[in-house]
Amino acid sequence: MPDVSLVLSLSLAVLAAFLLGLIAQRLGLPVILGYLVAGIAIGPLNPVLQVDQHDVQVLAEIGVMFLLFAVGAEFSLRELRRLGRIVVLGGIGQIALTMCVGPVVGRFLGLTFTQGVLLGALVALSSTVVVIKVLMTRGELQALHGRIAVGILILQDIAVVPMVVMLPALAVGGENLAFDLVLLVGKAAAVCLGAYFIGARVAHWLLTHIAHGESRELLILSVVAIALGTAFLTQFVGLSLAFGAFLAGLVMAESEFRTQVVAEIVPLRDLFASLFFVSVGMLFDPVWLFNNLGAVGFTVAGAVLGKVTILVILLLMLRVPAHAAVCAALSLGQVGEFSFVLAQVSVGAGALPDSIFNLVISTALISIFLTPFLLLLEPLLLRVLRALPLIGRRFAEPDMAPYWEGLFREHAVICGFGRVGRELADALDLRNIHYVVVEYNPLTVRELREKGVPVVYGDAGSPAVLEHARLEEASLLAVLVHDDVAAELAVRHARILNPALDIIARAGSQESIQRLRAAGASDVVQPEFEAGVEVIQHVFQRYDIHGDELELLVGERRSLFYRHWESS
Repeated sequence: MPDVSLVLSLSLAVLAAFLLGLIAQRLGLPVILGYLVAGIAIGPLNPVLQVDQHDVQVLAEIGVMFLLFAVGAEFSLRELRRLGRIVVLGGIGQIALTMCVGPVVGRFLGLTFTQGVLLGALVALSSTVVVIKVLMTRGELQALHGRIAVGILILQDIAVVPMVVMLPALAVGGENLAFDLVLLVGKAAAVCLGAYFIGARVAHWLLTHIAHGESRELLILSVVAIALGTAFLTQFVGLSLAFGAFLAGLVMAESEFRTQVVAEIVPLRDLFASLFFVSVGMLFDPVWLFNNLGAVGFTVAGAVLGKVTILVILLLMLRVPAHAAVCAALSLGQVGEFSFVLAQVSVGAGALPDSIFNLVISTALISIFLTPFLLLLEPLLLRVLRALPLIGRRFAEPDMAPYWEGLFREHAVICGFGRVGRELADALDLRNIHYVVVEYNPLTVRELREKGVPVVYGDAGSPAVLEHARLEEASLLAVLVHDDVAAELAVRHARILNPALDIIARAGSQESIQRLRAAGASDVVQPEFEAGVEVIQHVFQRYDIHGDELELLVGERRSLFYRHWESS
């Protein structure tokens, strides 16, 4: 009879991940927490379910490889240059300083100096999945602090690779440590050069021939073969599987097939990555957490407070506005998923004791859970910082009062100066129509003021901010912010301030059309639908449908769409 233990272990792991991930999603928590709890539920402590831990860990190793392959495939040197000085210096400084703080925390946990440095590296990494999810929920992914946070996350993901290669060897030590590190770096450099000069050409040739054959199955198999083959090659020369997978992804990032490769690998990455988190949960010991609550609490406090403090100081030194610096730091305060990868590699290499693995997982679980609540503390934290002597003025809000002389009447007010806001402003300039901008991004405010554009700093959803734009004397308000909640508040407050005001609002989703109408918007525009209308016009013109007929068709389509969502 064939051995079905692997199939049984895989089935139970996937089923548990699905059920607990679904529950976490329904509760508004990161699905990673559900996967980790699923691992705990089917782990060794469960007397009923007998899941082979080794089988799940083998699948988890594949998950780690696909995770790092995807990071490499979605990254290129051109993108690194685009990250900018703030992200590069802030991200590198945060990792380095957190590693320096590691030995201080490690001393209270009975670790050696080098083990403390490795612990600092583990907690220096934040969760890309959790941060992006939280920022998207708050509508802040495109805000200044959102872009800074995502940039630092990308840099942290890249930093995982040299950490995986070098830090475990550094922590293990030995009489020939310097020689071993030099040898390790030499091997990594040789493999990188070989991959660049040989792998890139071979992979490009292979993918070109497969692409011409138009076989999706062969394309997936070739991508997986390149990822796994490179990973096992690096392991053969004494480096890690994860490093090889990242290297293979990096080769793919420079090819014209990058977009399709990423699209094909994402389902595999997500499946095996979820199994990785399940395997981490299976290794976690809740009894150990209960018996070591003091050490866990101390590490969580040290990790969160340390990272937030370091990031705030670094970002302020890089001249990031105080609000953006505090929000970016709070969003990156947790310990992330790649910390599990590095912890597993370090414990497996004997660089850290087994107890540290439980400590890292416990710290990550609690800090991930706290992330949404940390961002709610931003107003309170800013008030506390403003009250501090000497440095409090660095956290003062920019002046919201209008600075232009002779306020004009019957002007337009533009809330949100993104791409649509800029296009509207350019059009108004061409017709010499005066306008005032309301913007929450301090860098954009500074840029507009330098150009002499009337601008009010603040949240468009605040009535106090809208009053500074003199809405009672305006003739039109364009609410173009990306956050639907802020847009609805802006429309509602503006309608109270000026019942006769003509209000045009941008709806980020179809569901928000009705809410914006109910709040008092005169007209609502949904960008995705309007883009579809533009495509329809171009298509009909190709079929010689012009003039009144085309205008009638488009008008009916537009009327049906907005009437449906306004009445639903």
